Amino acid sequence: MWAVVRLTTETDPREESQVTSTRKIALIAGVLFLITFVAAIAAVLLYAPALHPAKYIVGAGSDTRVRLGAFCELILIIANVGTAVVLFPILKWQDESLALGYVAARLVECTFIAIGIVSLLAVVTLQQKAAGADAGSLVTTGKSLVAVRNWTFVLGPGFVVGVGNGLILGYLMYQSRLVPRGMAMRGLIGGPLICLSGIAVVMGIIGRGSAAQGIATIPEFLWELSLGIYLTVKGFKPSPLLDETRHTGAEEGSQPAIARPPKPAVAVR
Repeated sequence: MWAVVRLTTETDPREESQVTSTRKIALIAGVLFLITFVAAIAAVLLYAPALHPAKYIVGAGSDTRVRLGAFCELILIIANVGTAVVLFPILKWQDESLALGYVAARLVECTFIAIGIVSLLAVVTLQQKAAGADAGSLVTTGKSLVAVRNWTFVLGPGFVVGVGNGLILGYLMYQSRLVPRGMAMRGLIGGPLICLSGIAVVMGIIGRGSAAQGIATIPEFLWELSLGIYLTVKGFKPSPLLDETRHTGAEEGSQPAIARPPKPAVAVR
């Protein structure tokens, strides 16, 4: 009598759930990175009138345009923080301290951005009150507010980004192999360049918005753009880090529940 033995391979549902979860994390992170690009570029274009307070305050400036720019930067803040928060559960398995540092760097960057938003909204307020007021003093105040915004741009996107997105995120992605290492190298190269150019502007070595500063931002620009596209389209590369994450999640989910001892019976007289 012959016995027919059928071999089947079963996949743990918990492991399949972990795979789906990591793909969702990569997709959300990628989309958020792309949103940061769209929001940041839109804000710069919309802010253009308010960045010239001498004409904006005493003229018929477009309040709606500047307010839309502020709205775009609010979206930018949400997307910036979102990228760090969404990636943290994955990156912490590589280095929890650096992953937390990346979240902190994003928060510091967004603090500078928020200060810039408030400064330009204050310029809008000055423009609304220009009628019947001393135009000269309002323009002087407006220039001061725009100067504050410009320096927040230098210190936030022009310096802290190099630390967070460039050095920290680039290193974590390089070591974890969640993306191609050649791509992560752009962050490791672009991060220091952003930091050095920001320091050079602060020290007066180069001008803000100069060609030298623009060239220094190219590797970081390419790093963040390629990362957003890669995570959105392909997700994370197969990596030992993801295997460790899945196994750890599966082990935690398969731990037996601790049985509670039965309560002693109480005799009723």
